[in-house]
Amino acid sequence: MEIEDAMRVAIEHAKIASVASKDVPVGAVILNANGDLISTGNNQRELLNDPTAHAEIVAIRHASKALGNWRLDGCIIVVTLEPCAMCAGAIGQSRISKVVFGAWDEKAGASGSIWDLLRDPRALHKVEVTNGVLQEECSSMLKEFFSEQR
Repeated sequence: MEIEDAMRVAIEHAKIASVASKDVPVGAVILNANGDLISTGNNQRELLNDPTAHAEIVAIRHASKALGNWRLDGCIIVVTLEPCAMCAGAIGQSRISKVVFGAWDEKAGASGSIWDLLRDPRALHKVEVTNGVLQEECSSMLKEFFSEQR
């Protein structure tokens, strides 16, 4: 699967988060080393009353279960919003090789905006980061959601 196609799937899952649970529309997908889709996730914090139920965490849990291994070496996570510190930590701990995200998170981003945990020279596991994939579409979705909340 091409990265832009994977981001479109993540966008669809972000919309599910917004509609199903009135949560912030963030979606994530994980591809294996061959580019096959192995898991999806969307924000479920409101639905589950779980502060750790971010799209990335949900997708990582599903991928680990699907592969029967917590080590996701060679996998790529594609997410609509820059991962926060918790998600960046989980990405590193799961040994995901690459993160691709759409929109920057200027308030809580930990993959290049506020912090850069994934590429910190002190980190045990280095993760390649690519940003800006379908950025306008990802950003617009979030702006629309928050404008409706106010």
